[in-house]
Amino acid sequence: MYSPAQDGFEKSHRSVHYEEARPSGPSQHLSRVVHCFWELKTTSVLTEDFHFHALPDACVNVLLNLAEPEIAGITALRTTYEVLNLGKSFHYAGIQFFPGVWNGDKDEIVDHYVGTPYLGSLPLVETSRRMIGRSFAEKQEALAGLADWLVNAKIVVANPVVQNILASLDDIRTVADMAAINGVSPRQLQRVLKQTTGFSPHDLLKVLRLQQSFKTHYLDLYTDQSHFIHSFRKITGYTPAKYFEKFGV
Repeated sequence: MYSPAQDGFEKSHRSVHYEEARPSGPSQHLSRVVHCFWELKTTSVLTEDFHFHALPDACVNVLLNLAEPEIAGITALRTTYEVLNLGKSFHYAGIQFFPGVWNGDKDEIVDHYVGTPYLGSLPLVETSRRMIGRSFAEKQEALAGLADWLVNAKIVVANPVVQNILASLDDIRTVADMAAINGVSPRQLQRVLKQTTGFSPHDLLKVLRLQQSFKTHYLDLYTDQSHFIHSFRKITGYTPAKYFEKFGV
């Protein structure tokens, strides 16, 4: 199953803790739509602002601010990175949904720092308040409850077209491959992916190929080293060598 690379954390930061867990046990039924439940927090006040280097992965995140529980949102990135200044002290938790499963209001999705109170109708703030002071295991229970609510409300819906693509990434090199795996024409694929993911097939392929490059040799994915470096830098803002030097992945 598709497993996006962890976003960029500068190796020099020792007081920033990140943890994630896949759905399991009572929440196993969510594994078709949820990649992971996660928590990101400082363990002590930092001496300087922390800059979070977020990479595009085509996923949608429900983000909850446990330090200020009225602040929450739904986030996603397009085809390039975003640098988010989280300040010197923060505490976030959330749900990372697989590409294509978010069936809610697309206008609620943002691609930038979430710093304002949530004014929508989803029970995000209530969930955030329930998690304050809880262990990560207890937070997972609350997040699974929120995910169940979203599934039951049909705001999150399994997407067989995208699931087929994610399950066949090793065999996909072109948009035509993506269409053939689903038994549809490239034009039909364009319509379905744009509606369910917000990406064109070409842009989705660029993002998925970048994500794969963290786990396999670039020559399996790109025509040559120059092509790989150019694509990697355009999406991440760094050459591969500089990225791996700066961030823990």
